[in-house]
Amino acid sequence: MQVKALACELPCRSGVPLSRWSAEELAAAVIGSGLVASISGSTVWRWLNEDAIRPWYRRSWIFPRDPDFATKAGRVLDLYHGLWEGEPLGPDDFVLCADEKTSIQARCRRHPTAPPRSRRLMRVEHEYERLGAWAYLAAWDVHHAKLFGRCERTTGIEPFDRLVAEVMVQPPYCEAERVFWIIDNGSSHRGQRAIRRLRRRYGHHPELVLVHLPIHASWLNQIEIYFSIVQRKVLTPNDFTDLRDVPERLLSFQRRYESIARPFRWEFTRHDLVNVLKQLDPIAAQARLPCAA
Repeated sequence: MQVKALACELPCRSGVPLSRWSAEELAAAVIGSGLVASISGSTVWRWLNEDAIRPWYRRSWIFPRDPDFATKAGRVLDLYHGLWEGEPLGPDDFVLCADEKTSIQARCRRHPTAPPRSRRLMRVEHEYERLGAWAYLAAWDVHHAKLFGRCERTTGIEPFDRLVAEVMVQPPYCEAERVFWIIDNGSSHRGQRAIRRLRRRYGHHPELVLVHLPIHASWLNQIEIYFSIVQRKVLTPNDFTDLRDVPERLLSFQRRYESIARPFRWEFTRHDLVNVLKQLDPIAAQARLPCAA
């Protein structure tokens, strides 16, 4: 138990100049503390494995710092589950998630990529020449699995508004009662100014409703799921011979994906959010203490 307790402490708390433990370093610390005369790193690993304690791994995360996090996140989760302000969405209500994937480089490898062969992986040359970059702006219809996207040379108000226009001028969105747009707090669509601008541009029927995510809550934006698919299937490895190939491949993949797409199975609810925030409360209080405490 004392070995497990030590593994659950940061090394600096024990005066050890390490950022995290390895099994061998824990074994040395245990011996140095006089708990045992000798012990191997493999034995320490086996003991910790019983409780799935992995001090040699780490995971980055960030505490919610938006004072209205629960309220803003709750509205988004309600929309995913077909609700708005406690009432079910109607058949003429639509929910879209949108964002920009920035700085998509076209990397031209110094030597051609070699395809996989028997007993040999695909080989991608490490060195490359940068041919330029695009921004990919996309919107995802949460309940109908429809995609909209465009490539722009830069991000900003006008490129984002062009994406919105692409959606809002075509049916069924132009004939809808309400179109909800779930977005982050990027400079091209931040705050009340963006709400007024888009409402002024597109009028009140259909009603365009911007729903801003809390700060640092991109994990609540379903378009990020699609962007992760794009990153894995289209951009890794990044291998292009011409800058013009980037939008061609992105938009071709978009059409291909939409042809087989289904709505994402989103199971995280308001109830789950409340439980997570309750668990974070004591940890957040401890994190606010001075580092020397």
